[in-house]
Amino acid sequence: MVRGTFQLMKSANKSTILNKVRQYGPISRAEIAKETGITPPTVSSIIKELMVEKLVVESVLGESQGGRKPTMLLLNKNDHYVIGVDAGSDSIKVCVSDLVGTILVRSELPIYSHTTIENFLAVMIQAIELGIKDMGANGNKVIGIGIAMHGVVEVATGTSLYSANSGLRNVQIKEVLEKKFDRQVIVENNSRAMALGEYWFGDYGALESFAVINIGRGVGSGIIEDGKLRYGAQDIAGEIGHMTISLDGEKCSCGNQGCFETFVTGNAIVRRAKKKIPDAPDDLSGEKVYEYALKGQKAYQSVLEETGVLIGIGIVNLIHSVNPEKIVLGGGVMKSHEFLMPSILATIQQRALTEKARKNTIINLSRIGDDVTVLGAAALVLKRLF
Repeated sequence: MVRGTFQLMKSANKSTILNKVRQYGPISRAEIAKETGITPPTVSSIIKELMVEKLVVESVLGESQGGRKPTMLLLNKNDHYVIGVDAGSDSIKVCVSDLVGTILVRSELPIYSHTTIENFLAVMIQAIELGIKDMGANGNKVIGIGIAMHGVVEVATGTSLYSANSGLRNVQIKEVLEKKFDRQVIVENNSRAMALGEYWFGDYGALESFAVINIGRGVGSGIIEDGKLRYGAQDIAGEIGHMTISLDGEKCSCGNQGCFETFVTGNAIVRRAKKKIPDAPDDLSGEKVYEYALKGQKAYQSVLEETGVLIGIGIVNLIHSVNPEKIVLGGGVMKSHEFLMPSILATIQQRALTEKARKNTIINLSRIGDDVTVLGAAALVLKRLF
């Protein structure tokens, strides 16, 4: 049996208690019992098991409520580690983190164009090996590996069915890596992993529904309801990059026309800038559009403001179809947020269907930033544990 298959959780009570310690530690046994409704003897018994398994440790004494000071409980950050892998468009990034998302070591290796399945997997294995090696003696405390993969993923088998970035099909990631590392491997679409990372480590509190939109070279989204990723009947829930917002728009990489993605990615911003600005340089990039806007060039500011309107339209469609409590925006395009966000928020105010939707839908920038996908990959392992 592959190590790290998470046989630790024997009951729903055990998972509930461990999650309370994760979310609210330092916390006392009495507080756990009060907040969960689990009887104090059961809480004490399960905490004893969790301490034997080195998942929970006792901390400093809490404030007395009239009797002895209670012993507080925390996650044991120093005995279990997880690996997150972000298989991006031009590199593979790896992190090793503790149970609360603190990144301890990193590694990154390039992926060259026209790669093969064999070479792609070899680079991924090498990057993971570097991370484990850098952990030294603690490398053997890694309990699992999460992979965030661009494109279509069959989660049950851990297979990358198709990635537009690499062009590779039917990559048996889980099978190969579990055989190599003797640890459980979980593979997920990168946008869903990103949503999980933001949800787990962004400190947003308890939310029933939560969505993350990643806008960069493409547009991806992940939706979380009641703490769980939403997949939909055919595993395409959250593919808002491919909702049609213009019947006469440009052709998308998916083969359809007028997809949301064709209006708001970095490349789409560059194309629109070149059409609107006669003296735009041939080597214009999304980064340069932002740079020129920062320097006060009104034409480039206008392009970004218009992009904000288009992003706002996509968000309104998401609000009308999913109606999440909070929507978090991330990705390279959102680094131009000072020009985008005013238009995004104004568009939502103009177009959202009801006053409640306009006032109560919370729109935030990512709190995790560039590490959100690799930490989301690590969270794929953690959510099996918790």
